Amino acid sequence: MSSPTLRLCALLVTALVFPPLLHADDWPQWLGPKRDSVWREAGIVEKFPEGGPKVRWRVPVNPGFSGPVVAGGRVFVTDRKVAKGAKVNDEDPFDLSLVGGTERVLCLDEATGRAIWQHEYDAAYGVSYNTGPRATPVVSGGKVFTLGAEGHLFCLDAKDGQVIWSRAFKKDFGVKTPLWGFAAHPLLDGDKLICLVGGSGTAAIAFHKDTGKELWRSLSAKDPGYAPPVIIESAGRRQLIIWHADSVNALDPETGKPLWSVPSKIRQAVSITAPRQLGDMLFVTSFYNGSLMLKLDAQRPGAQVLWQTQKISEKDTTHLNALMTTPFLEAGHIYGVCNHGQFRCLEAATGKRVWENLALVTKGEELECANAHIVKNGERFFLCAENGDLIIATLSPTGPKEISRAKLLVPTLSYQGRDVVWSHPAFANGHVIARNDKELVSVDLRK
Repeated sequence: MSSPTLRLCALLVTALVFPPLLHADDWPQWLGPKRDSVWREAGIVEKFPEGGPKVRWRVPVNPGFSGPVVAGGRVFVTDRKVAKGAKVNDEDPFDLSLVGGTERVLCLDEATGRAIWQHEYDAAYGVSYNTGPRATPVVSGGKVFTLGAEGHLFCLDAKDGQVIWSRAFKKDFGVKTPLWGFAAHPLLDGDKLICLVGGSGTAAIAFHKDTGKELWRSLSAKDPGYAPPVIIESAGRRQLIIWHADSVNALDPETGKPLWSVPSKIRQAVSITAPRQLGDMLFVTSFYNGSLMLKLDAQRPGAQVLWQTQKISEKDTTHLNALMTTPFLEAGHIYGVCNHGQFRCLEAATGKRVWENLALVTKGEELECANAHIVKNGERFFLCAENGDLIIATLSPTGPKEISRAKLLVPTLSYQGRDVVWSHPAFANGHVIARNDKELVSVDLRK
């Protein structure tokens, strides 16, 4: 056999025995590495195998709404344990009686699920739906940042869980806990950790990531709402979008100086979903008020209303009345889940409804506050539905197409006579990591 032929055979054998390494990504914050609901890994399964995808591990956790994150070979998640003998107000979610307990930050080995460390601290809850913390952690530079439902902000050493610095929103800034707790996922931008706090002049605050020192404070809001801060690019500069219960605002992310504001009174302060940019448009959506599309000024920081829902109604909906499902915008269209489980596609420029589908999320039923988290991978989407199903589907202006479906988790939170899962999943290194109120699971999605 000639030398070139031998080399070719050797290359073929190497390719078969040692296939090329596929790009793998951590999921270090809410909605992924770029905070945009896109999972950029290749080599992901096209269709679930018979019997569902392989479970890598399952570990018990305490209740919580916060999603897990993955960074540096570790998984970080927060949860809560009720104090022994404490009265739990499960029957009335609007009973705001104080319930004793602790919040916990848990660090696990990504490959095995083995617990590495935990940080636990007192956190008595006086919030509606007092299951556990809401905000997803952020991991960067060897630090993990967490925010609890009662405003306990921590910066911990990702290696061993030691406290580097901490803040207490209620004590430090004299604010009250929102009805559903502090829930806006903190945003790490350079040296700044940006949080929604609320109050007069302190609706948004930037802390130095290494020390917790306040760098700037901005805006006033009686109720800060629950929407995470977002950075967009417009008019040739970076703009920090803060959507609270009274208005959509843009700030200079370096100084907190207001750039523009558009009034937007949100019933019951349910500004929850993240503002989403599509070109020169900025979109927000809420359960009662519906949709608001802003046109961004291309020359200087500014915005004006392009179109909006006129009717405030949770039942008779015109556009998209999303509660917790942050919509996905691309190619001139909006894809999202309306407040009773209707998966909808709208024209971004006009708000015109292109299609509606009930089968994808709720299997044909209209269910109040129905929810599914939307993450794109390649040309298709992974949808984590509230019933615990993981769905592979395509979404386009011609309609949705379900490709495959598997049970990921058993729903454990009781709401309106049904059990649901409302926590955001993480997609990292070929796996999906998701939680309910009893367990955290890692499932293999590689081909």
